Amino acid sequence: MSKILIAMSVAAASVLGIAGCGSMSQGETVGTAGGAVVGGALGSVVTGGSTIGTVGGAAGGAILGHEAGKRYEERDRR
Repeated sequence: MSKILIAMSVAAASVLGIAGCGSMSQGETVGTAGGAVVGGALGSVVTGGSTIGTVGGAAGGAILGHEAGKRYEERDRR
């Protein structure tokens, strides 16, 4: 239970740090935040609660989510 709480806390902190990027579109922001949360939780589960795994998962998820959000926004503008 505590490992999941730590993972979610790290992911939430990542989201708050990313939320400061005012130049991003709404799709990019939502994608980045969602990706960070899911990636952090997944990284924690896969590595057995390792801090490095959680942070690495959050970072990787944020990057993938940002790109997905950007592509969504590009398709939505057409």
